[in-house]
Amino acid sequence: MQVTQIGTAYSVGDPTAAGRWFEQQLGFGVLVDLGWYVSTQHPDHPELRIDFVRSDHETWPEQVPGVAGAMLALVVTDVDAQHERLVAGGASVLKPLVTEPWGQRRVQVAGPDGLVVELVQPVDPDPAWMAAQGLGG
Repeated sequence: MQVTQIGTAYSVGDPTAAGRWFEQQLGFGVLVDLGWYVSTQHPDHPELRIDFVRSDHETWPEQVPGVAGAMLALVVTDVDAQHERLVAGGASVLKPLVTEPWGQRRVQVAGPDGLVVELVQPVDPDPAWMAAQGLGG
């Protein structure tokens, strides 16, 4: 299989509102808004698209639930600045900023319809933690 692009679509109650949230909170642009389907795109990475489909639309399988239990992680260069911006914009923080010993600084916020959005910044891992896991040299 030759993959040329990876896309993701989430089942939500209001795709327009979900697209607006991604636009306002994360800087994505709305490419298409059909009401039942919304496609967003990141301006710096045109290949990065996140789509939303209304949960009760005929194109979405009935037996598949919405986004509860789903997480979208975006790697960023300055998670602290993004955290500040998101909080100032009214985003609900689910897991506060934390530096993980395995080499991530991250925060999780509530996205549309139960989608967890995690912003991650790579940082140097803790050498003692890595050694305790049998990792590193």
